[in-house]
Amino acid sequence: MKEVPGEVRRLVGEREDARATRDFARADALRDRIRAAGFEVTDTPVGPSIAARAEEEEVEPEPYRRSEDVPSVLEEEPSVDVSVQWVVQGWPEDVRRGIEAFGRTGAPASCAHVVVDVTGSSWPEGTDVVRFDPEAGWAAARNAGLRRAAGRVVAIVDGSIEPTGDALAPLVTALADPSVGVTGPFGIVTDHHLHHFHESGGPEVDAVESYLMAIRRELVLAGLRFDEKFRFYRSADIELSFQVKAGGLRATVTEVPVTRHEHRMWEHTPEEQRERWSKRNYYRFLDRWRGRTDLLVDPERSPGSSG
Repeated sequence: MKEVPGEVRRLVGEREDARATRDFARADALRDRIRAAGFEVTDTPVGPSIAARAEEEEVEPEPYRRSEDVPSVLEEEPSVDVSVQWVVQGWPEDVRRGIEAFGRTGAPASCAHVVVDVTGSSWPEGTDVVRFDPEAGWAAARNAGLRRAAGRVVAIVDGSIEPTGDALAPLVTALADPSVGVTGPFGIVTDHHLHHFHESGGPEVDAVESYLMAIRRELVLAGLRFDEKFRFYRSADIELSFQVKAGGLRATVTEVPVTRHEHRMWEHTPEEQRERWSKRNYYRFLDRWRGRTDLLVDPERSPGSSG
C-alpha cells in the first residue's frame, strides 16, 4: 500500500476542520488538492479514509474527421527550418524508418516531424501526431498535416523514402530562390495534351512527385492545399504542382540522397481498384487544368516524347 505523506494527512485534517464549520467550498478545494497529490479521501462513519488514487488510463483523443478541424500553427512564427510531414494509412514501420533515418543523417537544418496517422500507432517522443479519420482520404490527411507546419519549409514525404544523407539542406537552398515554388528529386513532364507524364531530371519540370516534394510555408499560409477530392494519392501531387505554377512559380528538380523503397499503398491496393481510383483522379486533374499549356516547360512537346 502506498504510504500517505504527512502533507496529505495535513490537508485531510484541514478538510475535516472545514467540514466541521460547514465551510464546504474550502472542503471541496482541499479535496481537489488531495487528489492532485495522488490520493482520494472518502468520508466514513468513523472518519476520513485515505487511499492512493488508481492510475487512470490515458484516453486516446477522437480522430479529427476534417482537415479544417485540426488546430493550425500557421499564424505563428516558424520555429524550425523544415516541417517533415508524413501520412500513415498503413505500414507505420515505414514512416518510423524514415524518421529514424532523418535523425541519423545529421542534417544541419532543424526539423520537426508531423505524422498524420489513421492507424493509432505509437510514435517517437517529440513527434507532432495528428490522429485522423481513415475515411477522410489521402489529400485531406495531407492538408491536416499542412496546418501543423511549424517550419519555414514543408517537406512532404512518403513512407517509401529513406534518407541516406542530408536530404533537407538542398531543398531549403533550392527554395531560397523566390522564383521556385515546389521542388524535389522526382520531377515529371508531360505533352501539350497533358497526357502521359514522364520522369525528368529537370532542372525545370511540369510537376514534382509527392514521394518527396518541398514547398515554402508561406504558400501554405496563403491557402495552398491538396484537392480533397483526391482520396487516393495518384495525381494529387501533379494538381498541387499546377496550382503552384499557376501562381507564377517554378517546379524544379533538386537532387537529394534518398533510397526509394516499395510504395506500399500502390503495391497492396488491388490492381482493378487502383486503376479505377487513378483514372478518377487524373480526369479530375484534367477537368481543371486541360488547355493550360502555358504552365508547361515545353508546350510543344509531342505525345510520347520524354524529358
